[in-house]
Amino acid sequence: MSDALHLVCPHCSAVNRVPTERLNQQPKCGQCHQALFTGHPLELTEANFPKYLSQSQIPLLVDFWAAWCGPCKMMAPAFAQAAQMLEPAVLLGKVDTDRHRYLSEDFGIRSIPTLILFKNGREIAREAGAMSLQDILRWTRSHLV
Repeated sequence: MSDALHLVCPHCSAVNRVPTERLNQQPKCGQCHQALFTGHPLELTEANFPKYLSQSQIPLLVDFWAAWCGPCKMMAPAFAQAAQMLEPAVLLGKVDTDRHRYLSEDFGIRSIPTLILFKNGREIAREAGAMSLQDILRWTRSHLV
């Protein structure tokens, strides 16, 4: 019997059990039959963030950002590209700090953009400031070794 991981579906929020050897085979949700990995950052909210944090068993990289923030806008395309390159090893999500102030407060966000990397539901790394695609990839991978 192989190892399996739990993954939250980005479309219907169902929790799926996926064998680790199938992660790279574009797994689909058992409930809604859509792709579990979209190649795009998820929009995380106060409602869905806890489920992704506690029930998805792959690392979660979160960009805390705001629409009015120039550096956030500059980094957004690189973060979107990082989602394509890091999935399925890492799930990427974005939290709009203006719309979801409680999440910003809960995680002590003092400046934006701020990236926080979570593993097994716990914060393992944090970095404030805009980063290039290569910096995002290098920083993320360096904390998952």
